[in-house]
Amino acid sequence: MMLDRSQAPEYKIPDKITHVHPLKRVLGNGIPVFYIHTPHIDAVKVEVIASANQSLLMTDKALVPFFTLHMLLEGTKSIKSEQLDHFFDHFASEVDVISNFEQSGLSLLTTRKHFSAVLPLFRSLFTEASFPEKELAKRKSQKELSISLNREQNGARANQLYRKGLFGKSHPYGFVAEEADVRRIEREDLDHFYRNGFLVSPEIYVTGNLGDGELGEIDELFKDLKVTPGGDPLPLFEKPACKRVFEPNEKSVQSSIRLGQHLIPKSHPDYHALTVFNTILGGYFGSRLIKNIREEKGHTYGIYSSIGSLNLSDYWMVMADVQQGFSEEVIDEVYKEIDILKKVPIPASEQEVVRNYMIGNLLSNFSSPFDLMTRFKNVHQYGLDYSFYEEQLAFIKVFTPEDMMRIGNKYFDRENIFEVVVGTT
Repeated sequence: MMLDRSQAPEYKIPDKITHVHPLKRVLGNGIPVFYIHTPHIDAVKVEVIASANQSLLMTDKALVPFFTLHMLLEGTKSIKSEQLDHFFDHFASEVDVISNFEQSGLSLLTTRKHFSAVLPLFRSLFTEASFPEKELAKRKSQKELSISLNREQNGARANQLYRKGLFGKSHPYGFVAEEADVRRIEREDLDHFYRNGFLVSPEIYVTGNLGDGELGEIDELFKDLKVTPGGDPLPLFEKPACKRVFEPNEKSVQSSIRLGQHLIPKSHPDYHALTVFNTILGGYFGSRLIKNIREEKGHTYGIYSSIGSLNLSDYWMVMADVQQGFSEEVIDEVYKEIDILKKVPIPASEQEVVRNYMIGNLLSNFSSPFDLMTRFKNVHQYGLDYSFYEEQLAFIKVFTPEDMMRIGNKYFDRENIFEVVVGTT
């Protein structure tokens, strides 16, 4: 039977997502290991991810965790940094730093062929790092320069002021480093933190085509890794002290704006509706904000809204770099679009476009073996399971204009949205 290429394939939205559940083992020191077997590829990824230790962030040694993590590849007690680089390059392997608000660690990307050769050296980075003075001095110089440059760049500065305002200057997530914080760091600080507070409640995630022998190597090498127990819970976020922060920069030809607020955790029943609302507003290239502010008015090359994930609660942000002198107009237009979504039902045509986009985007996140582990981590680390994705798919398929109006009126009040402008108004 000949294939009729004049007819497009039938478009069908899947009823469910096929999940791969990782196998779980627990090492003798209590570290859980999650493994997803990928028999059709020989690439192997090992991630050792710990909770970020925030205990130093509100002290004069706030940058110790940052420098400790980023110095791990600068040499061990038995091998120098250039030798480390050559070793991993020789075996076609990469080691990357994992660092965000709530997590820190290292990942190893290699092949099954070279797995047994590179794993022991990767393991040594967690116990044998030497923190050489020369490399630390270079890192400190680079960090000071980065801090200075970020202060002059509108976008980076707007992000700093947004974090400080949204989370509070006394909260670890609101911390903004200064050059003086860099200069206070000494090698002894890194060594002490490395030995006593580095790996807080770590977990190991493994993806690849490994046999029992290679999995046994992971067990053997990591079973005696020293683990730091979790510390005190972080303080609650502070309410922004003011409605807007404005920092002038008359030399710039653009202004950076940030609007945002705290939301709800992923476990909340309204979470999936919020993600749809955000997508319609500014979450994809066909969004309301793009059409209005980029395509119709030409005030910016790009304007987007997004939802950031945290354990305590997620947060929402609109970000854009706009033409000088148009910040106020753009901010007003953002609120205008929010108000329209709160009051006017979205048309069926737009509803269908957003529905298809979000379903396609969701399913594409499960397309590769490494994606499967990422999707697992994204729910596991927030105390959820794969039912989160099933509920998300189910909601996207049936959401209504009334859902969007309800969510808009419930969560998006102009008076509660924090504003940052760096540049000119």
